[in-house]
Amino acid sequence: MTDTLTNAPPEPEYPSLAACPACIATPAAVDRARAAAAEKAARIMLSVPDAHCALCIQTVESDLEKMPGVKSARLNLTLRRVSVEAEPGVSAETIARRLEKIGYPAYELDPGQLSMTETDKQGRDLLMRLGVAGFSMMNIMLLSVAVWSGATDATRDLFHMISAMIAVPTVAFSGQPFFRKAWAGVRNGRLDMDFPISLAIVLATGMSLYETFNSGHHAYFDAAVMLTFFLLAGRYLDFRTRAVARSAAQELAALEVPRAIRLTGEAEEQVPVADLRPGELVLVRPGGRIPVDGIVVSGQSELDRSLLTGETLPVFAGPDLVVTAGAVNLTGPLTLRVTAAGKDSSLHRMADLVAVAENARNKYTTLAEKAARMYSPSVHLLSFAAFAVWMWLTGGDVRFALNISAATLIITCPCALGLAVPAVVTAASGRLFRAGLLIKDGSALERLAEVDTVVFDKTGTLTRGTPEPVTLDGLSPEALAIAAALGGASSHPLAQSLAQAARAAGAIPAVLTEVAEVPGYGVQALWQGQRVRLGRAHWVGAEALDVTAAYLGIEGQAPHSVAFADRLRDGAEEAVAAFKAQGKRVILISGDVPGAVGDLAARLGIEDWRAEALPEDKSAAINALQAQGHRVLMVGDGLNDTVALSAAHVSISPASALDAARVASDIVLLGASLAPLPEAQRVSVRAVKRIRENFAISFGYNIIAVPIALVGLASPLIAALAMSVSSITVALNALRLK
Repeated sequence: MTDTLTNAPPEPEYPSLAACPACIATPAAVDRARAAAAEKAARIMLSVPDAHCALCIQTVESDLEKMPGVKSARLNLTLRRVSVEAEPGVSAETIARRLEKIGYPAYELDPGQLSMTETDKQGRDLLMRLGVAGFSMMNIMLLSVAVWSGATDATRDLFHMISAMIAVPTVAFSGQPFFRKAWAGVRNGRLDMDFPISLAIVLATGMSLYETFNSGHHAYFDAAVMLTFFLLAGRYLDFRTRAVARSAAQELAALEVPRAIRLTGEAEEQVPVADLRPGELVLVRPGGRIPVDGIVVSGQSELDRSLLTGETLPVFAGPDLVVTAGAVNLTGPLTLRVTAAGKDSSLHRMADLVAVAENARNKYTTLAEKAARMYSPSVHLLSFAAFAVWMWLTGGDVRFALNISAATLIITCPCALGLAVPAVVTAASGRLFRAGLLIKDGSALERLAEVDTVVFDKTGTLTRGTPEPVTLDGLSPEALAIAAALGGASSHPLAQSLAQAARAAGAIPAVLTEVAEVPGYGVQALWQGQRVRLGRAHWVGAEALDVTAAYLGIEGQAPHSVAFADRLRDGAEEAVAAFKAQGKRVILISGDVPGAVGDLAARLGIEDWRAEALPEDKSAAINALQAQGHRVLMVGDGLNDTVALSAAHVSISPASALDAARVASDIVLLGASLAPLPEAQRVSVRAVKRIRENFAISFGYNIIAVPIALVGLASPLIAALAMSVSSITVALNALRLK
């Protein structure tokens, strides 16, 4: 049997050594030159959306490392991204085709657009400072126990001095996150929650140093370090719930093809896309992603535009067709005349829309931020009032007045307030993670609790995105064998699906000769001297059906038609029914054709649906709903959904979604079923209730504790212990969510 007439991946070109007398005469120089050439390995980054487990890591890495010219391959399962170190002659297209053959569709990313994020560094920094504060706190508490047990005079002063030697560097190091933000706020003319935190830590440390150098009976180094530790714990919890690997706009920019093949006369040259100008010609080989907006000059093929529009079926591409960046060329080479490239392309404009939508959503004010705005000025006034009143009552005793002022600041320190939200979010996130949902944004639960409208995408979200034959009963055994062979020789999604279904039904692929794929039409071959074809209806000589179908023609026989349907994702019916039972309005918006969208909507009982929606149409619909006062949950998975995901009040994407869609969303669905989505909404409502209870606990504690501190009945140490009790109470209340 002959092979399919498709372009085979080019053999990698290896760097050659330039011949020169010195190099020839000196073997060591040859070795150095070879080493230098070997070091010039290209770093290629590809998105692998279907990678989901440890076996995927082993399969992808081991297969790629067997490729000639590939030095190493590392798959990041969290980001679903593979980084390949390869010789300069190995192209991203070659690697993508290799991954496609083993069942992992891949899309090239531009490493230059994936700027190094500070997120991981910030997390490690907070954790390190938290560890230092915890270790120091335990040691200072041991020394404090000795003082509380009755140590006096020189022994007490020695323990205080040792505590100072531990506490001062610890506070200076571990308190940096609060000090920096407090100082930045002061420079900009505002006092946020970090200012009273910093002031309380500095006052407790300063008063303790004063007592130590004056042989005082009480020093509060343990209070200062304990305060720092608890506040850092809250800050780290908050960071873990809010950390996002990258912005969706960056991911979209990275999806833009970084290089293109420019045609100059008869020659081909690979150039950065940014260097292309309107009017120039570019070549797009089968399997490659279109790098620019342009017009087809020559060639015929089919384009997979599912990432851009949500259409399940490829579209025909021929001369004079207008194409956009981001579509995947499936079957034949295309020559395009550039109309827009780089920052002017439609894909880049979509990235700009995402950035605008993200910024708009980031203006959402959380409950913690609202509470902090009321809290900060009142704390400062109370502390200053306590200092002024006691200075007047004691006739100018600065030491006593400062002690009361510091105790007031510490006892009212917003540690419980700072833990109120992160503790609940962490508990709720753990519960939802066990249900198959990953919360990426700390404010997502608050926003999800406010949702009254749910908007679903169709392909890849409510459905699996892989059309399957409805039935093969109409095909004879010989027709099934021919379909298995022809389908396996084509790159068309329907042909591949038909081949898999035929093999699953027990068909053994027929032996074919002269196999050829005709771009835009289908695949044909000879079987026992007879012409056989699999493809479009008019090409095969069949009458087209009103549904998605592939057509098989065998010379001398009536043509066969095989209808296809996209399977529902597990839990789709349950999720839609549950949201409707909760009183939510459910809308289906898809880029697919009206017939497919209408059929699915009727099957799921969704009355409000819209078809053939472009990315900007989806976001416009969501913005219109939110302008009417609705709070929208968007559930989508494709590149065409990223703008809508960013524009929605809160958004969810499946783990199988493209990188950009997963990053643009607030919550990632880890499993294959949609059934956990309504449960997430119910948990979010309970989480917001717990957050409000924590605020009540925090403010109630202050109502009781502040008068005690103001009248001088609480030292800074007692204030720190009371503050710790309130923080623990808040954490325990949050754990009730589990």
